[in-house]
Amino acid sequence: MVLLLFVDLDPDLAALRPLAGFFVLRTAGASAGPLPTLAQAYAPVAPDVSANPLIFRVRKVATALRAPELRVAASLTHQGLAARLWSIALGCAALYGGVPDLDSRLLRWDADGSAPDDLFLTDVRPLPGDAPTLADVVLHGHLIPLSAALRARHHLAPGLLRGNAASALAGAARELDRWARRHGRTDVAARARALTSELLAHPLLTGAGNLDGTAFRRRSCCLYYRVPGGGVCGDCCFTRPPRSSPRAASG
Repeated sequence: MVLLLFVDLDPDLAALRPLAGFFVLRTAGASAGPLPTLAQAYAPVAPDVSANPLIFRVRKVATALRAPELRVAASLTHQGLAARLWSIALGCAALYGGVPDLDSRLLRWDADGSAPDDLFLTDVRPLPGDAPTLADVVLHGHLIPLSAALRARHHLAPGLLRGNAASALAGAARELDRWARRHGRTDVAARARALTSELLAHPLLTGAGNLDGTAFRRRSCCLYYRVPGGGVCGDCCFTRPPRSSPRAASG
């Protein structure tokens, strides 16, 4: 159990800016325009599939990476969003001691943007920064409905999606640990490691891989090796791209 001194979140979440990349979140100060919410992306597919931002994003990723099949792009879309959400939540928890409410109805998403996924939070509502709250905010609030939406259309294996979620969390923790150590914030590094360890023991993530310090080895594959020139990721269960059936790699 991680006990943190709760600090109110500032409206711009300015403490995340020095971390850059996947950690930065635009807030009400930036205009999101008519962008859809993530709740709309997770919704059951309407008859007009072209209007669904998640379907649009998967197709965009497939085209950009020349993915041989849409399920490969769907897995990478899932991992990209998971990495953004974990980075924001874990970064806030470690730096502030609290997290913003990332309700999918409050988060707008530019599905046509570049990576990392461009997200806008329309209202900053502070929540505690403990592991159960992070699990509720990210796992239950986003990754469960996101996985359900992708599985319904692309038939991704549950083990693959669980591995993506765990890998994204471990990656966020690793980047946060590196930043904290470079800037002498050992307190931030310790919070991030402790929260990550507790979250990886959550029933929805347990068994997805092994964490050793900040190094993580997952037990499934995200299918990135099937992208032309992709190879295997640093935490992949494979040491080299497999030659067997690609579906055997999905966990």
